[in-house]
Formats: sequence, C-alpha cells, structure tokens
Amino acid sequence: MNEVEAIEIGREAVMTMLTMSTPIMLVGLAIGLLIALFQALTQLQEMTLVFVPKIIVVFAALIFFLPFMLNTLNAFMQSIADKIISLS
Repeated sequence: MNEVEAIEIGREAVMTMLTMSTPIMLVGLAIGLLIALFQALTQLQEMTLVFVPKIIVVFAALIFFLPFMLNTLNAFMQSIADKIISLS
C-alpha cells in the first residue's frame, strides 16, 4: 500500500462519515430553527424548550435513518475488506 491508497481510504472514510451524519445534522438544524423561530415569536426563553424537543426529534431521526446508515457503513466496510484482500 502506498501513500495514494492510504489517502484514498481516508477520503472514503471521511465521505462515509459525512454521508451518515448529514441527515441527522439537517434534522437537528431544522428543528433548532423551528424552535428558535417559535421562541422569537412568543418571546418565550425557556432553555428546556430548546433541548427536549431537539433530543426527541434527533433520536427519532436516528431510528428512521438507521437502515440507511447501516447500509452505508456496510458498503464502506465491504470496500475496505476488498482492499485488504487485494493486498495479500
């Protein structure tokens, strides 16, 4: 294995991580914006109003996107395993 192959594996790992985390981050961002808008409109500045709904929605999104995340991670692991096999 040379430097180019090692960098390619690192790039694939970062892209896999971004692919897996992007849906959850977007859901968290969207619910955060909705809560911030609600707080700005009602002038209600309660700290638990920010965290509790966001945690619930992010956990629900994790459950919803878990099959996609597992398929993405499985495909990455298959490509890594194929590269390991091809080295020997």
